[in-house]
Amino acid sequence: MDTHVVIMAGGVGKRLFPISTPERPKQFIDLLKQGRTMIQMTVDRFLPICPIENFWIVTSEKYIRYIREQLPGIKPSHILAEPEARNTAPCIAYACAKIAAHHPDVNIVVTPSDAYIGDNDNFVQTIRTALDFTTENSRIVTLGIVPDRPATEYGYIEAGKTVLRPIKKVLNFKEKPNAEVAGEYISLGNHFWNAGIFVWNQATIDAQLRKYAPQIMEVMDKIAPHLYTTDESYALKAYFPQCENISIDYAVMEKSNDIFMIPCTFPWSDLGSFEALEAVQAKL
Repeated sequence: MDTHVVIMAGGVGKRLFPISTPERPKQFIDLLKQGRTMIQMTVDRFLPICPIENFWIVTSEKYIRYIREQLPGIKPSHILAEPEARNTAPCIAYACAKIAAHHPDVNIVVTPSDAYIGDNDNFVQTIRTALDFTTENSRIVTLGIVPDRPATEYGYIEAGKTVLRPIKKVLNFKEKPNAEVAGEYISLGNHFWNAGIFVWNQATIDAQLRKYAPQIMEVMDKIAPHLYTTDESYALKAYFPQCENISIDYAVMEKSNDIFMIPCTFPWSDLGSFEALEAVQAKL
């Protein structure tokens, strides 16, 4: 089964203002002084997984120029411009609808565009393990970062028993905790940071969205006949803003019983604050 990668790149990175601004947010900046912007590093990380022809970027219309400048290898038809930000569930639904129209039987990895990952080889092997699982199962796999401290800035995933080493059943998604609760999570040993990276096959995500986010899929069904036509932009502007403004975590992950997780030990950060940025920079 072929693999496609969807990179979500529409955020404004407001917690890193004034380095990150709505005009040029953090995913388009070389935050780590490595000679590559965060979105370029994200693409580099996934190139061992699939060819550049299978990458898709979902972003705001005003950021398209950065994609074209920084990622000239991305097909223009694979740069998807949301007419209005509606959170990650509609973003993912639109990208998967575009993929399904021409590639109905594929695996899909969905990732943020602006995270730091410190061991690419480990990361690639983890994604390949997830893809092997979703090729054979109608399940969703997410990545859980083994925590090294009781962080309060991340959501957590509560994991159950191992079903196929190293894959575990997900019991619950937990909101960002206070310090006391975060400490309890660490002591329990089965709570992991939610990295916001998801793996599934096309049929699975379509079925899960239709079951748990039917309003969004009703909108996608209105847009679907116009995909890859001269009317797509018009239909998108007319219908996409009608989507419920909701994250994929709330829309599907917290409701579904078909979510699994791989514990990950590679260094990871969402670079969501100056403290996080400084901590990563100190290690490079």
